[in-house]
Amino acid sequence: MSFYDLVDDGPWWRNRGIILLNLSLLLALITSSANGFDSSMMNGLQIVPDWQGYFGNPSGSTLGMVNAIQNIGVLMALPMAPYVSDKFGRKKSLVTGALIMLGGVTLQAASTNIWHFVGSRGMIGLGLGFATNAAPLLITELAYPTQRGPITAMYNSSWYFGSIIAAWVCFGTFRMSGTTWSWRIPSLLQGVPSLIQVCLLWFVPESPRWLLSQNRDAEAIEILGKYHANGNTSDPLVVLEYQEIREALILEKEISGEVSYFTLFKSVGNLKRMRIIIALGFFSQWSGNGLFSYYINEIFKTLGITSPGMKTLINAILQIWNLIMALSAAMFVDRVGRRTMFVVSNAGMLCAFSVWTITAALYQLLGNTAAANANIALIFIFFSFYDIAYSPLLVAYTIEILPFNIRAKGFAVMNFSVCIALIVNQYVNPIALGAIGWKYALVYCGWLLFEFVFVFRYIIETKGRSLEQTAALFDGEGHADALEQGEIRAALDSKPQLTGVIKLAMMPLATLKSEPVTMNTTTTSPSTLIEMMIRSMRCDGLIHIIQNPGDLASTRLKGRYTLIIVVIDTSFSLKFLFGPSYLGM
Repeated sequence: MSFYDLVDDGPWWRNRGIILLNLSLLLALITSSANGFDSSMMNGLQIVPDWQGYFGNPSGSTLGMVNAIQNIGVLMALPMAPYVSDKFGRKKSLVTGALIMLGGVTLQAASTNIWHFVGSRGMIGLGLGFATNAAPLLITELAYPTQRGPITAMYNSSWYFGSIIAAWVCFGTFRMSGTTWSWRIPSLLQGVPSLIQVCLLWFVPESPRWLLSQNRDAEAIEILGKYHANGNTSDPLVVLEYQEIREALILEKEISGEVSYFTLFKSVGNLKRMRIIIALGFFSQWSGNGLFSYYINEIFKTLGITSPGMKTLINAILQIWNLIMALSAAMFVDRVGRRTMFVVSNAGMLCAFSVWTITAALYQLLGNTAAANANIALIFIFFSFYDIAYSPLLVAYTIEILPFNIRAKGFAVMNFSVCIALIVNQYVNPIALGAIGWKYALVYCGWLLFEFVFVFRYIIETKGRSLEQTAALFDGEGHADALEQGEIRAALDSKPQLTGVIKLAMMPLATLKSEPVTMNTTTTSPSTLIEMMIRSMRCDGLIHIIQNPGDLASTRLKGRYTLIIVVIDTSFSLKFLFGPSYLGM
């Protein structure tokens, strides 16, 4: 049985519980926007003449430190952030990060020299480390089952909301010539998302998975009922989610025991996860996007674009384009599939960046202005392909493939990989661009080819599965069987009055019998008996539940693999009907 059989299939905007849930999740989504604002603001401030003049036109290693220090701050937080998220909850970790960021923003806006500015950005990075670890976990673990894929994909895509605001703010304030407010205003506005979170996060529900891990079952059930079933804690969907999460937590504890960072590399399943997660973290920054995003001013110089107004305008338009592409891609993650999106994204980036390298060479070597114009267009094309997968799926896919007990720490490893990649970029890119110009792009062409091969070989499809079911793709059949039995118990627990409950499950057609078999017992509970029968016949798992036996005739069975179990009454007289002949198939 899947949650797809039990969810509300009506429009989500007519479901009060889902509306309240999604409004709550918006507060977590703006964490990514705050991150995007910071990154784009620094990109924009480097184009603002008053910022350059006030801080002595930083360049080389000093400019590299200005850009890299935020990620150094994030790195300082990463070892601690997962423990705070797991010990005190996702909400408290998120609020902690927001408070630290507010302090950093205040110091940044009041900076009087470059090292004061650098220190404040390090503090902002420290807060981001806590906030960006907790926010996507809260979103993923709280989202409505059928909306988890798109809304988690929207988290990283929301980076561009902040990026757009920062780009256009810088576009407006750079005209305030002769005053430090041209860069202090963007610095102050950076604190708005964190201020909103500090004020309103107290009204957001905690992750039910975290509550269950703390043995606070009643609170978890209440939250699942309120937001997933409009207050009905006995709803079959709520029972299924509760049972599946509980079974997964028990199983993870039995397998892993005490969890540390070493746990991430102990089992074969976790090694597979870490291989993918670490690779995606580096790919997200070493695909050429880091070259464009953080040093676009240097790219413009290479292409002969010197007007500050034109630079900021192109940068602002690029952020809007990225937002449109990223959010559009987020809406298709459950339709197209994660693997397909990664493969298409990497193939497209490889082609676009290769052509971009050629046009950059033509302009620098021959002064071809048409090549320079094409170069700008190719930046937009490149980011279109980047936004197909890495904007929506970097965070969403990472969290999906991690079981609860290592989710916070595994996600921290991904963020660690991103930070290391960013720091290397921010030190190496300006030096390499200054030394060899367009030839530096050839390095990225070779790396993009490697990325494509890796993604094609190792990315696993996860669409249509719950968080707990996805774990079985990495941990093997034993893990899947244990979760399956939990789902069976959940289905039975959701209907304590067993009269008329029909369950359909998947089973090879060749093993079915054409005649009904009746079994009677007064000593074995129906729940245990059905579980034993399904396990002994190697059934793949429940796929559907019908509340009314009369609905059997209208049921659409999937494929030619069917096991029908009919519970006739509550006196422990059970009749098992095997085979499609009973249905006239």
